[in-house]
Amino acid sequence: MRVVIASDVEGMPLKETVKETLLADGHEVVDLSETPAADFVDSATAVAADLMENEDSQGLCFDAYGVGSYMAATRVKGMVAANISDERSAYMTREHNNSRIVCLGSAVVGSEVAKKIAREFLKADYAAGRHQVRVDMLNKMA
Repeated sequence: MRVVIASDVEGMPLKETVKETLLADGHEVVDLSETPAADFVDSATAVAADLMENEDSQGLCFDAYGVGSYMAATRVKGMVAANISDERSAYMTREHNNSRIVCLGSAVVGSEVAKKIAREFLKADYAAGRHQVRVDMLNKMA
């Protein structure tokens, strides 16, 4: 799978750890912040913009708490993102909400949990069905 990632300064170490795992798992990783973005707004909106152009891709954003990246990503019309700190929520936000981006905070989750979050998010598929009404509502809002 094509996975787009980016980070600000605070999230860089966690991003690099997750990036190594994604590459080892065989994913195509597009790193939009080989050097850290000046601000989480820049990194998150860059990931969201890329995903809007590449429907078959998923994204991961990293900053100190994940919340800032989440707020920035959800400002992009049609983007559904989630601020996640556990692997079950990562799986469910993809399956039920069709989330395209998971935002992680380096001050919130450790490297092992972050790897599990990324793996669970990427292995989940959107279930559609009864969830589509909610996703359509989200897409109209932003």
